[in-house]
Amino acid sequence: MGSYLFPLIAVLIWSVNTVVSKMAADSIGAAEIGFYRWLVAAVLFTPFLLPSIWRQRADIRPQLPRLIVLGMLGMVIYQSLAYYAAHMTSATHMGLIGSLTPMMVLGLSTAMLGQALSRGAVLGCVLAIAGVALVVSSGQPATLLTQGLNGGDALMFVAMLAYAVYNILLKRWPMPRLATVQLLYLQILVAVIAQLPLFLMAPRTGLNAANLPLVGFAGIMASIAAPLLWMMSVARIGPGRSSMFFNLVPIFTAVIAFMALGEPLAAYHAVGGVLTIGGLLLAELWKQPLRAPRAAATA
Repeated sequence: MGSYLFPLIAVLIWSVNTVVSKMAADSIGAAEIGFYRWLVAAVLFTPFLLPSIWRQRADIRPQLPRLIVLGMLGMVIYQSLAYYAAHMTSATHMGLIGSLTPMMVLGLSTAMLGQALSRGAVLGCVLAIAGVALVVSSGQPATLLTQGLNGGDALMFVAMLAYAVYNILLKRWPMPRLATVQLLYLQILVAVIAQLPLFLMAPRTGLNAANLPLVGFAGIMASIAAPLLWMMSVARIGPGRSSMFFNLVPIFTAVIAFMALGEPLAAYHAVGGVLTIGGLLLAELWKQPLRAPRAAATA
């Protein structure tokens, strides 16, 4: 049971960070906060981890291509697109789109890891999609067929798809010679290097009293604490079960955005929340395989 606290606390931190991202849209550029958050994490980690990384450089060298891919997907693409999305959509919408991650991970796990589908997982994903469609469309899901998603919602969707692939590869590419914190640190270094050119080319506001606390939260809680908890969760309970906790992101985010930003809450938010939580419970509790084993089916 204790293992389930890891993804729960991680998604709570990320939910707060979604609201922080929206707050940061008015006080610092997306390229700036995207670079500064990982720079803060790298600076804090380096004195403690660089010596051990140097000693294990022979083990790390063959893993560099995979580390670069993981860093680009989980740290650069996912996080950067979320900051740009914050300029075009609400924190509530960002949180709700984040809840599509379990569906993405489920499909990818089935295709890439051979994970068997359960009836609860399939129905849970359907409920989650229904909840997201209800809220993103402001209670009128039929409008999505004619109007589609806005630009910010579309960016957030791509961001979550990148993070779903990251979760699958994290499980598929085990690196037993590296501790979880070392693996995270190396991905952070990839993020700092990859985002430096964008940071240098983009217009910069600079750090000030208004945005420094936001950068601090993103650099410490969202870039160190939450990823560590998440990677431990994936290692202990797997990417599928871990990702189902993303169903709680819209609930956490909507409540926090209401309290911190005054974003409105309506009846469709409540209904969408119930659907996403119901999807989480179904996926976790209803483990009956979608298809009966061949031997049992022919008996």
